[in-house]
Formats: sequence, C-alpha cells, structure tokens
Amino acid sequence: MTDFLLELRSEEIPARMQDKARDDLARLFAAELDKAGLKATALETYATPRRLTLIARDLPAETAAVSEETKGPRANAPEQALEGFLRKTGLTRDALVERDGVLYAVIDKPGRATAGVLAEAIPAIIRAFPWPKAMRWGEASQSTESLRWVRPLHGIVALFGDAVVPCEIAGVTSGSATLGHRFHHPGVITIGSASDYVEKLRACHVIVDQDERRATIRDRAAALAAEAGLELIEDEGLVAENAGLTEWPVPLLGRFDEAFLDVPPEVIQLTARVNQKYFVCRGKDGNLANAFICTANIVAADGGAKIVEGNRKVLAARLSDARFFYETDLKVPLADQATKLEKIVFHEKLGTLAEKVDRVAKLARWLAETGMVRGADPMMAERAARLAKADLVTGMVGEFPELQGLIGGYYARAQGEPIEVAAAIRDHYKPVGQGDVVPTAAVTVAVALADKLDTLSLFFLVGLPPSGSKDPFALRRAALGVLELITVNGIRGSLADPAVIGPALFVGRKMGGGAQQSFSRMIDVRRELGLDVSEEWQQREGAQVEQKLLSGDFQGAVYDTYIGPAWDKLLAFFADRLKVQQREAGVRHDLIDAVFALGGEDDLVRLLARVQALQAFVTTEDGANLLAGYKRAANILKKEGFSGGENKALSYVPEPAESALVGALDQAEPQARGAIQAEDFEGAMAALASLRGPIDRFFEEVTVNEADADKRIARLGLLSRVRTAVHAVADFSKIEG
Repeated sequence: MTDFLLELRSEEIPARMQDKARDDLARLFAAELDKAGLKATALETYATPRRLTLIARDLPAETAAVSEETKGPRANAPEQALEGFLRKTGLTRDALVERDGVLYAVIDKPGRATAGVLAEAIPAIIRAFPWPKAMRWGEASQSTESLRWVRPLHGIVALFGDAVVPCEIAGVTSGSATLGHRFHHPGVITIGSASDYVEKLRACHVIVDQDERRATIRDRAAALAAEAGLELIEDEGLVAENAGLTEWPVPLLGRFDEAFLDVPPEVIQLTARVNQKYFVCRGKDGNLANAFICTANIVAADGGAKIVEGNRKVLAARLSDARFFYETDLKVPLADQATKLEKIVFHEKLGTLAEKVDRVAKLARWLAETGMVRGADPMMAERAARLAKADLVTGMVGEFPELQGLIGGYYARAQGEPIEVAAAIRDHYKPVGQGDVVPTAAVTVAVALADKLDTLSLFFLVGLPPSGSKDPFALRRAALGVLELITVNGIRGSLADPAVIGPALFVGRKMGGGAQQSFSRMIDVRRELGLDVSEEWQQREGAQVEQKLLSGDFQGAVYDTYIGPAWDKLLAFFADRLKVQQREAGVRHDLIDAVFALGGEDDLVRLLARVQALQAFVTTEDGANLLAGYKRAANILKKEGFSGGENKALSYVPEPAESALVGALDQAEPQARGAIQAEDFEGAMAALASLRGPIDRFFEEVTVNEADADKRIARLGLLSRVRTAVHAVADFSKIEG
C-alpha cells in the first residue's frame, strides 16, 4: 500500500476560502477514486496562503478487476429493443446472460495502475474546483475555455510513493519540486514522498498544517499578553484568519496611544480586527488596554521592532479615523439623525425605514401600556424605538456596520438620554441567533419585541415568508428571537394582539383616510401588495368583506382582507420555529403539535407550561398506558365513524366496568377543566391519570361492538367522552408512540 501526495501551489489563497477548499479537495479526490473503485484509508488536507495539499494514505498499486452489469430487456422482448441494447453495450446476443427471463450485459474490466487513475484525476479535480471566486491569467486568459483558479497556479507536486505521477494542465507540469517560505527559503525544494513532505517544508520555514499554525498564534499571543501583565481577548475567527495569511506565523505585541481609549472599546477592537487583523488585550481591571498583537510572517533580525512600529503607525491612522467618525457623529442628536431614515427604503413593498420606526414606536408603547411587557415605561419605550435605528445613518455605522445598535447606545448616553433608552437602543437587535444573550430590561424587551414582530408580520402580510432554504430577510432568526424574548421574560397574552398592530397601521396608511369605506380601494391595495384579487376571491371572501364595510365595520373588513390570512400563516410559522427552539431544550416536537392542535393557543408561556407537563406525564407508566388506551378508543371511534353526540339515558343495565369508567370520567373531567383554568397542568395530568385503570378495565371486560345497537352506541359515546376529556389537555392523536 502506497501514499499519494498532491500539492497545488499558487499565488496567495484568501484566508476565508482555505477551509472550504480543503474540504472540496478531499471531496473531489474521493469522488475520482470512487469512480475507479479505489478508497484511501485516510485523506489529510492542508492549506497555507500559497498551497493546497492532500495526502491519501494506503492506496493499492492497482485497481481491482471489476465486473459491471447492465440490465437489459426481457428475453422475449421485440427484436428492436434487443438490437438497441446490443448497440448500447457493444456485445452480441450470445454474450448476454439471461436470469429469470431478463437479459443482462456483464462486462469484466481488468484492473489498472493506480498511478494512471491519479494522472487522470488531477486535471479533472483542478478543472472542477468550485472556488467562490476564480480568475484566468496570462495569454491563455483571452479564451473563456482557459483554466480558472483562485489565483495563478504555478506548480503541481504529484507523488505516488516516490514516483512522480505525470500530468499537465494549462502549461503546468507535475513534478516533485516546490518552494519554501517566500523570504526565508525562496529556493526550490525536492520532495521525496508524502512521508517527508511536512518536515521538509518545516525545515524551509513553512508550517503546512493550518491547525498547528493556529495553535502557534493562539498560544504565543496569549503568552505575549501575559508577559505584559494583560489578558488576550480571545477571537478564534481572527486566529484562523491570521493562520490563513501566514506560513510561518510570529505574533508580536505593540502599543498604541492611550488617548484613543476615549473611543468606545468596541470601536477600537473592530478597527484593529477588521482593518488590520490585530488582536487586542484587556488590563487586570477588565478594561481595554492600549495594546495590540499583530502576526508577522517572518522571523525578523531585530526581533520584530520595525514590524511593530510600522503596524503601530497604521493602527494609529485607523484609530484616528474612527475617533473622527465618533466625535463627528456625537455633534448630531440622534433625533436629527432619525429624520434621515425617510430617505432609506426598508423594502420596496413596505415603504421607508422611517415608516417602520413609526410603527415599531407605537407597538413598543402599546406593549408597555397594556402591561404585556411588565415594568416598561411607555414613554421610554416609544422614545427608544424612535431612536433605535438612527445610528444607521451615522459615519461610524457606515464604516463598521457591525456596530449598529451598539454605537447608537453610546451616542444616546453621551447625548443625555436615560440609561433605559440607551440600553434599549444598544440591545434591541438581540437575541441574534441561537445562544445570544436575551434582553431582560423591560424597555429593551418592549422595543426588541416590537421590532421583530413588525418585521415578521409585515413580510407575511405582503406574501414574502421564508421559502425552503431561502430566508433573505432573516425571518426565521427574528421568529426565534421573539420566542426567546417571550419565554425568557415570561410575557403573557395572545401573540396575535401585538402581531396585527403593524399590519393594521400599514394597511390603514395604504388605504388613506378618505377611502376607508371603499371596497374597490381595498382591492387596489391587495393588488399593490401582490395578493390574490381574482374573481373567485372577490366572490368568496370579498362579498363578506364588502358586507362588513356596508355595516361600518372597517376594522373587521381590514382584518379579513389582509391581516387574518397573514396571521394564520405567521402562527403556523411560529409553531415550526418553536419546535426548533424547544428541540434544543429536549422537548419533543410531537407534544408541541399535540397542544397546538387544540387551536386558539398563542400564549406561548402557557403553551410551553402545558407541553412540559405533558412531556413529564407521557414518560410515566400512567401516561404511557393512558396514551395506549386513548389511541385504542380513538381508533374504534374512527373505524365506526362515530363523532359523538348527546348522552342519552341507558336502556340497559351497564356492566361494572362501564359504570366504573363513567364514575371516573364524572370525577376527572371537572378536575381537569378546573386545573387547566388555573394553569395547573400537572394537576390536569394527574386528573387524567385517574382514568388509566378504568379504561384498562373497560377494554378487558366490555365488548364495544355489540350486536345490540343501544349498547354499541352507548359504549361508543363513553369512548367519545374519554377522547373529549383527554383533548381538554392535548390532542393525544398527535403524540407518537
């Protein structure tokens, strides 16, 4: 068994592309091996700025002989079908194999040298490589058929054992020679085989293993900070980026002017990170220190002093720019900045960002005034919402979009806004994604919830929900944010109430005050929003809407025309997102379905309390047995087509098991209803658990499908009562198992 080495050497590969390139190289190579019936015991991939490398372990010298079988027509098929199959396979009728009346073409292919397979695979991989961005170069680039690579390809090392695998692509011929570090060892290196590749390059100041380079940067940067009495602010993304920019990483610590520390620390960190790829440090007091760590690609004779000084000057210029943006922005009140939002389109169907801000401000105030978000001051909630997006037009956010919200909070405090308002501006985008901090300050919660609900409801209103894997407006993330805000803060009430305010304000503005009673104007607005305005819709739903308009119920007409259908879809969307969220917490999705199936439940705190009690119950012996009894009862009712009805006086003497079940239901039903009204879902489950024994006994001792019609109907009615009692808690038909 022999190892294979492939190195593709080029000009600098962008750091952000290297990890995926390694994965793509392994995937494409494995696919080429698979075509030939080969498989390596392991594939190792490496990437540096100048090379992409693969080592395949333990390949055989030759591929195994294979027998390929192709199914053909039946033996008694028409002559034309047989002739076509013979032409396709290149065989004669005598060479076909017949099995069970079907003809097969069996072609034996001898093994071939693995080196030949590899020689064909290398150009195929290079030509098929899916770089996010690629280029053509040289004279050949005049043709669109020329080779495309991320940067000009200069060399190919291809060794099977110690033998070169000969191949050529776009004038680049494979061999055993590569180059070392651009400065420390620019000369040619001859590689003997895969076994000496890594160490030969290390001797020439190239660490080919990206994980080793990352560890070097991570460990040395932390050590430099510690030596200076500081603590490195960890940034794994920056570690990976610096490793992708260097072949021989040498971290160096420098200092910048303390005067820059007057600028918010996040600004300094972003300036250092985004513009210069530097790490920053904090002092023992936890505050940002005037220190940075850059990563050189050489071992300098002066220990890196000139490198540090050069980087300090560049960082100083960047920080000067950042301070200029900060000080200039502070001169303009956020309220004045907010007026510029009138010129920014939120979405072509949804108007400007200023219009969105107005809706969010009104909704945030409503959430505070109604007490849905407890403890939030209505005036502060509205004020924070009206200023929350103002920093989008500042110079700082123009330079660093990542600072939106955060820098607005700094500006608000510096301009004398209350701390609650500043905090709401800073954190109103949160939570952003799974694992992000969920705000708990009341004013912040009101603004964050209003912002997300407005976005969700408006995009659903105009028919732009997520589709498949496409979610251009990040609505799934917004929905998860709403769910996190509600569940973490225990926000009670119907989600429909705040979710329809934004659409109602939007549609009211669209309708215009003078045209509120016009059904034709409603049709025009539906058409503008891209909604159904067909004759069928007008005859079906439209007639009811027109009747409401005639009776003066404008709000009802607007709800039926625009908001109701969108809310139904949005609620289903929330249900799906809730399953995703709760799956992370170990809650079964079928139990969420079982509670949602009851309908009318959009108080998420109450819903989750019911789900959690249900999950605890169905995992007990009583719960599992009751579920089995329920499903048996439900199956009988379904088979008999029995939908239930009024309970009638029995015309016969019931059997003891019937009487026992009736008595148990008479006691359990009111207990369960009372417990549910009190939101004591554990108590409701306990009441249902009392039915387990009587139901088991009923099925053991009573024949439901009696010839006597009165008995059969009465017993089906009893099973219907069981189903109804259980459905007071959840729709058990949705529960798996």
